[in-house]
Amino acid sequence: MDHIKAAPADGPGHGTHQPGRHGAPDMDPARLLSQEYWDERYGGDRVWSGNPNPLLVRYAADLPPGTALDVGSGEGADVLWLASRGWTVTGADISPVALRRSAELAGRAGAAVAARVRWRQADVLTWAPPEQRFDLVSAQFVHLPTATRESLHRRLAAAVRPGGTLLVVSHHPADLDTVPHPCPRDMFATGEEMATVLDPAEWAIETGAPQRRAAGPDGTIVTLRDALLRAVRAG
Repeated sequence: MDHIKAAPADGPGHGTHQPGRHGAPDMDPARLLSQEYWDERYGGDRVWSGNPNPLLVRYAADLPPGTALDVGSGEGADVLWLASRGWTVTGADISPVALRRSAELAGRAGAAVAARVRWRQADVLTWAPPEQRFDLVSAQFVHLPTATRESLHRRLAAAVRPGGTLLVVSHHPADLDTVPHPCPRDMFATGEEMATVLDPAEWAIETGAPQRRAAGPDGTIVTLRDALLRAVRAG
């Protein structure tokens, strides 16, 4: 489910996307949380680049393959990248249109990859994945209001097995001064703010604000920061 998801510069997970172009500045933010919005968005041309999100690649490349959950899976690039590396992956998204498109791409990736993938329609506003089921839970650029975001992150953390990894990446709130977004400040958080839902006694927590270069709405190259939360559950 791609709740206000715009991906990182070249090579983002659900695709290269021009910052600030995923909604009009005066759009009602609540619309960005609806299935209708994302069905419409995925009903036309391809939205994302088809490349995996760079921070997923950075942090998952050396992990031993296991079971993974990608929340807000969009057109499935992160799911297919993980599956190609031997992971058994569930891609969850609010949009059936996105999931159909993802399944088509999985079929083109070959039988071995497609066999390791499952697709699940899920609204992250309410859905709770199975507890302690996954070795990796990833949520890339899923933006929600504070209370809803914290609820989601608690549910995602509960889905991580002992020894497993929770990886959450989003647009850093500092970027609101650099590129326009249709959503209020409440829907952006730093890695440190996201980490407050975790018990440090149970998790090895890393937060950060890695930089990347991207094209702004007018084509000008700008420096952006991502909000990063990576946490490994004690096992």
